[in-house]
Amino acid sequence: MKLKVEPPDVNRSSYMFTVDGDDTVVYGLGAIKGVGEGAIEGIVESRTERGPFEDLFEFCRRIDLKKANRRVLESLIRAGALDHLGPNRATLMIQLPLALKMAEQQSAMRAAGQDDLFGMSAPEPSAPAAGVVPDAVAEWEDDQRLAGEKETLGLFLTGHPIDFYEADLKALISSRIAHLSLDDVRETRGRRGGGKKVTIAGMVVAVNRRNTQRGAMASVLLDDKTGRIEAALFGETYERYRDEIANDRVLMVEGTLVHDEYRGGLSIRTDRVSGLEDVRLARAACVEMQLYETWLRGQGMTSIDLLDRLKVLVEPVVGGECEVRLRYRRLDAEVVLRFGEDWRIKPTDGFLRQAQRLFGADALKIRFRPPARESAGRAPDYAQSGG
Repeated sequence: MKLKVEPPDVNRSSYMFTVDGDDTVVYGLGAIKGVGEGAIEGIVESRTERGPFEDLFEFCRRIDLKKANRRVLESLIRAGALDHLGPNRATLMIQLPLALKMAEQQSAMRAAGQDDLFGMSAPEPSAPAAGVVPDAVAEWEDDQRLAGEKETLGLFLTGHPIDFYEADLKALISSRIAHLSLDDVRETRGRRGGGKKVTIAGMVVAVNRRNTQRGAMASVLLDDKTGRIEAALFGETYERYRDEIANDRVLMVEGTLVHDEYRGGLSIRTDRVSGLEDVRLARAACVEMQLYETWLRGQGMTSIDLLDRLKVLVEPVVGGECEVRLRYRRLDAEVVLRFGEDWRIKPTDGFLRQAQRLFGADALKIRFRPPARESAGRAPDYAQSGG
């Protein structure tokens, strides 16, 4: 429907979902798990009477902490509802204990009737002095941030775990889920074997294992951000791959696209299941890191510093079949350095995440080998890696 869904925001959201303009829906605070209606009513009432909240410390001073306790505030942070009150969610979570302590102290002073000499209420304290508040820290990794959204909202709102695997998807699968069509099934009806062979990938969001007259089976619901589809595993296929199936794992599924008459949609009769990371480990031919002289200078690093960082990055994953290259660019020239045979690696998820943190999400390219059955006469192709 091309509608934009804005994350929950204590300075903008109501209890229910609301509409902002013709094409924007603002997430309701009432949809956040662990946040009660009483706490939300107090937040909205304070915002209506006194204006938007400026930061986490003011927010804690203005709300009723009996209705919105620490657990409630942690849920608000993980859901993204306090994003505009601090640098990032990781920092907000670290600063929360101090903000609560200061708010509780102020509440106790009010309850004790500590007024000034003229009987007037003491003025609202300003933000805590510099040096008292914990320093800002780096934001959580995407997987931790998104896990918090899934826990509190029931879905991934500001991203999807499969975003990390975009380079793998471009090189390894035949279609995104949303692009699968009933026409693909119709075109293959009557052919020997029936159905269209497809290779898709998705994160496991639900697993239904059961016993039938034909033996054990599993129905796996996969989500690749573009859509969802059921993949069914029967008999020997299920027994062979049952240990691969786990909630929140990203899988590559090869099988036959069929029309599910019971549900009235599409499903996949599965032939093979693999963890997407495992497929990368088996088929990655080369990882190339691209660095610019301007970036190196901006980081205040020397070439010796760079070598030290590369060694720390690569050494833990040495022992694989994937070649490592470094493409170094200056304004007037560039060079490609090929690491020796002893520095071939296993390009794990952890290695790629660390490399992206060091050099940037767009600094990596992965070249893949085709499957063994398709490798004759084909050269590996590069795919851009980015989270």
